[in-house]
Amino acid sequence: MKFFASLFIWLTTCTISFAQKNNKLAGSSRQDKAGWIQVHLEGNPSNIGYQHGNLLANEIDTTIQACAFWIKHETPYDWAFFRNAARNFIWPSIDPEYKEEINGIVSGLRSKNKHYDSLDIAAYNALEELAFYYIPQLMEAVKSNSGDNKAPGNCSAFIATGSYTKDGRIVMGHNNWTEYIWGQHWNVVADIIPAKGNRILMDCLPGFIHSGDDFVITGNGLLITETTITQFKGFDSTGIPEFVRARKASQYSNNIDDVIRIFTTGNNGGYANDWLIGDTKTNEVAKLELGLKNYRVWRSRDTAMIGSNFASDPKLIAEETTFNSNDMTNSPNGRKLRMEQYVIRDLRGKLDAETGKQVEADHLDAVDGKIANNRRVICGHIEEDAIGCPEWDNPPFDPIGAVQGKVTTSELAGKLQFWAHMGHPCGKSFIGAEFYKKHPEWAWQSKYLKNMYSWPWALFTAVSSGR
Repeated sequence: MKFFASLFIWLTTCTISFAQKNNKLAGSSRQDKAGWIQVHLEGNPSNIGYQHGNLLANEIDTTIQACAFWIKHETPYDWAFFRNAARNFIWPSIDPEYKEEINGIVSGLRSKNKHYDSLDIAAYNALEELAFYYIPQLMEAVKSNSGDNKAPGNCSAFIATGSYTKDGRIVMGHNNWTEYIWGQHWNVVADIIPAKGNRILMDCLPGFIHSGDDFVITGNGLLITETTITQFKGFDSTGIPEFVRARKASQYSNNIDDVIRIFTTGNNGGYANDWLIGDTKTNEVAKLELGLKNYRVWRSRDTAMIGSNFASDPKLIAEETTFNSNDMTNSPNGRKLRMEQYVIRDLRGKLDAETGKQVEADHLDAVDGKIANNRRVICGHIEEDAIGCPEWDNPPFDPIGAVQGKVTTSELAGKLQFWAHMGHPCGKSFIGAEFYKKHPEWAWQSKYLKNMYSWPWALFTAVSSGR
């Protein structure tokens, strides 16, 4: 009898311990849908991080491996260099709340036997600003021949309101251009309810505490997206990392002024962007063009603002970029011309979720006036471009381009919803075996880049069980 009593006590203790060990997962969930992974995360920063790391452990592991592999091939540095940068100036500049969240991600990963630490996750979140801003600055400092920073121009986006949209309210669209080797993993829809601040619905890479590419809806009606300022030059390692400011702007802004204030405070110049911002409460949209030395803001309740990696402010262009605004052969200017034609002129008064999807999937090269698969179309396909992207040092047929797309409206955002498309928004899949057969010079990527399938558009909604 004593044996069974002892067994009962032991089993009861084990059950309680298991529950206690896993109560950090309370309220969280994961759903795989149309090529995306939607996760619901809620609670204090540690719990949100643990849920993130636990639910996405395999995906985080795979993506970091792919990124580290690409970095070692494409830069003079390896992952250890990125970890040292995180130790020296990234980690000390992260808010305590986000340090807790990152430590939570590490704890969640380790619960699934993935052995990363806080420096790995911090370096990974700072990937864009370290690889494309910090490293080129170092290379220039030692007068390397590769010191010319040709910061890549990722993404095509728009935000419109007033007479430019079908219902007079805000419509926002964005497609993410990046290397397929890690862009294929940019397939997380994160629904986050933090203990403090706004609820956030965003797309992101697994393991990111920010969106990264960026497409965000907040629970108090703010819409945020961006496109990168191409060929930007400048980085301040003493500033606040861009990924911290991006997350903070999403979580703690109540209006457009708050977004601008958070982004410009402690700005390190990393991942310099044209931020497109909308406030569904006031029906106003804005563009924040943020360099390191300069920034400028445009605002209106009746406009369509576009982004395709071009800067607009003459002072910023002259002082902080090497970009030629008059060269119509390049990707940013070619896409700008097409978006001016399509978004601002042809679709004026017609923009809604459905026409927004059409914009992000568009394949007209406005420079040549022909349908094409190249660097100058909104749904970019540099892997099919015999020129590549010289302005970003991308060689011919570099596997980079539009890896996914998102669209939302004031009406959808009010319900915490957006449409998302994984893979090329035009519907064309990237098939590795076919590509490497034609372009064996890129076969080195085949270890981590197999296929990037194009899925149908799907509507994502914040989990209703949240607060």
